[in-house]
Amino acid sequence: MRILIVEDEVTLNNTLAEGLKEFGYQSDVAENLSDAKYLIDIRNYDLVLLDWMLPDGNGIDIIKDIKKKSQKTAVIVLSARDDKESEIAALKAGADDYIRKPFDFEVLLMRIEAKLRFGASNIIQIGDLIINPEEEKIIYKGESVELKGKPFEVLTHLAMRRDQIVSKEQLLDAIWEEPELVTPNVIEVAINQIRQKMDKALGITTVETVRRRGYRFCFSDEA
Repeated sequence: MRILIVEDEVTLNNTLAEGLKEFGYQSDVAENLSDAKYLIDIRNYDLVLLDWMLPDGNGIDIIKDIKKKSQKTAVIVLSARDDKESEIAALKAGADDYIRKPFDFEVLLMRIEAKLRFGASNIIQIGDLIINPEEEKIIYKGESVELKGKPFEVLTHLAMRRDQIVSKEQLLDAIWEEPELVTPNVIEVAINQIRQKMDKALGITTVETVRRRGYRFCFSDEA
């Protein structure tokens, strides 16, 4: 599960990121709206912890962008505002929960787990093809496909952006935790694994190369 922390207080950022890591969550951190919008555009998040007041604007202003990309992404607003009107405004803007600062981390963790537990499924189904990111499983016409690790993540990332062209750089940034430490060749290796272990084995085509631009998930339920 990946969580985006949008908070300009560095100490709180570090505390949240370290605490979430202990419980098995991956997290990214943004200290302003601009960085948050960039991360939301290139990555998929299961949940966003969103501070209300940020250096370049109000956090609730990007809730619509988060939900537009994926209604499945839960948003919890963190705010020092303790008035009822602010809570109502955040919920009306699309937030799934509202927590007042200061808060107890254990309580926050329980609220996070509740939102993720009862949230919508991330399962992708196109015709006879089912991709289950939560369990890292692929099923085609009732048969399981053995594809794990980064190739599975690359396939899932592309499938979530069906018919969109995704560059190597975008894939690296979205999937590898330290993209600057690997070369774009790892994407080619992952794509080759998808084609060998899945496409060739099943007689289908899921990913196409768009010359000089990147890759596109092209599987159709009419295939």
